[in-house]
Amino acid sequence: MSLIFDRRTLLVGATATLAGCDRLARNEGVREALFSAENFHKWAQRSLMTRDAMAREFRPDQISPIFRSNGTANPNTPEYRALWRTGFADWRLKITGLVDRPLSLSLAQLRSLPHREQITRHDCVEGWSAIGKWRGVPLALILDAARMNSRARYILFHCADFMGDGRPYYESIDLIDAFHPQTVLAFALNDRPLTVANGAPLRLRVERHLGYKHAKYLMEIKAVDSLSGIGEGKGGYWEDRAGYDWYAGI
Repeated sequence: MSLIFDRRTLLVGATATLAGCDRLARNEGVREALFSAENFHKWAQRSLMTRDAMAREFRPDQISPIFRSNGTANPNTPEYRALWRTGFADWRLKITGLVDRPLSLSLAQLRSLPHREQITRHDCVEGWSAIGKWRGVPLALILDAARMNSRARYILFHCADFMGDGRPYYESIDLIDAFHPQTVLAFALNDRPLTVANGAPLRLRVERHLGYKHAKYLMEIKAVDSLSGIGEGKGGYWEDRAGYDWYAGI
């Protein structure tokens, strides 16, 4: 059984662990970097849990009767509507950036690859949760197939939806989360193809993070060595526009 920690548990446990790090913490630069809220949260979670610690998985009878849509419910752009009308037959997921073998994958190709099923809880930053059964291709499999370059440090997700200010939605994660066994590119929810409201044709599931990291309407996945110069450089739409933490681990 995996140990499950919430943010409060992690912070309390990490504070005790830090008792032995007093000399390091006296360095002002180290202290400033370590104890910023986001860095401390990230350090605490990854110090107290193994790199591949699993998010809790649930029984089929615990699946929520309704799985709410988070964020955009429909991109509703001419380009997206054209893809939807053909059942996403013309849609392609591009794998680009620091890879030696760029890919362009159809939905049929993704569905034919080895996949993973998991029943997990989605926790929205707005305060609601829902349990759903996801089916998707492990992101690690796709990155390995694209022969990711050793210089890559982050995985960037470009989406088809534009927000109210006209900016496209995007998100990013680091390689630890990208290669986590529960991080999948999901094409089905509760044994049915994704609906538009829940991210059709493909969305990210990064199960140890809050909902805004689970990018929907995926169009391109890009391996990069830095987040600077992308959007406002903070790693995601809500991080740029509303000051959300880039690391949203739970």
